[in-house]
Amino acid sequence: MKRKYQTIDEYIGTFPEDIQSILQKIRQTVRKVVPEAVEAISYQIPTFKLDGRNLIHFAAWRNHISFYPVPSGPESFEKELSPYVKGRGTIQFPLGKPIPFDLVEKLVTYRVKRL
Repeated sequence: MKRKYQTIDEYIGTFPEDIQSILQKIRQTVRKVVPEAVEAISYQIPTFKLDGRNLIHFAAWRNHISFYPVPSGPESFEKELSPYVKGRGTIQFPLGKPIPFDLVEKLVTYRVKRL
């Protein structure tokens, strides 16, 4: 049976320390850009909401960190996103490589402007 998380802290706490550190840094990066965002769990993953609407989600997987929803095809990010696996509304940052927190910050800023 799949576990039901109530808080982002509870979700993050289920991972090894190195993954927890990455997830906390993503959380801090979002907070830096949009401190008024509300933390939630949606689809059983960490979510930030702004004005009652989902702003971003993020999650840890076996081999990567997913960051979503990412606007599909913002041309200004194509070059920066090219090293990462992308799907409709998702970017996968591989574990074992540095997470581009500056890019996460830019994507959150982009999402805030388009809500």
